[in-house]
Amino acid sequence: MEKYEYRTLFTDAKGVLGGKVDRGTFQNELNEYGLQGWELVSTVAAAQSYGSTRWIISIFKRKIR
Repeated sequence: MEKYEYRTLFTDAKGVLGGKVDRGTFQNELNEYGLQGWELVSTVAAAQSYGSTRWIISIFKRKIR
């Protein structure tokens, strides 16, 4: 049976007032995890209030060797 370890990456979406995620930085973080053998399995937008996104939570897994 294969075993996995998991890691989460929290990206600040900067809240209600015109929040933005720096796409270049976000992509670089994802690529760095990929280079370390992590596979992105899910991304979740965590709401702050009134439907605005406060955090983007990325969940990764990789096989335990």
